[in-house]
Amino acid sequence: MALPRPSSPAAAWRDLKAFLGQQERHKFFFAVIALIIPGLIVLGFYVDANIQPEPQIIYVQSWPASRSDKQIKAEQKIDQAKRDKAAAEKRRQYQELAKRLGI
Repeated sequence: MALPRPSSPAAAWRDLKAFLGQQERHKFFFAVIALIIPGLIVLGFYVDANIQPEPQIIYVQSWPASRSDKQIKAEQKIDQAKRDKAAAEKRRQYQELAKRLGI
């Protein structure tokens, strides 16, 4: 089976013009939309891939190496009290929401 001979660019252009001359106008509109929408999606992915996030600065508390175990335990108790207070507040908010919803 022999392959067809390649056509010249001028012949391909004439063939495209003849094909487009036979179509109705509304088909051109939808063809343009069909090409633009995937192009916008690809452009969105390209732009999103090139956005660099700002560096995130994390501040860490620094303690002296000579802290005693009593100081460490005291701070842990204070931190635990803060966590317990926050959890109690969140629980209170959920209970209030449940009362409003009638659950």
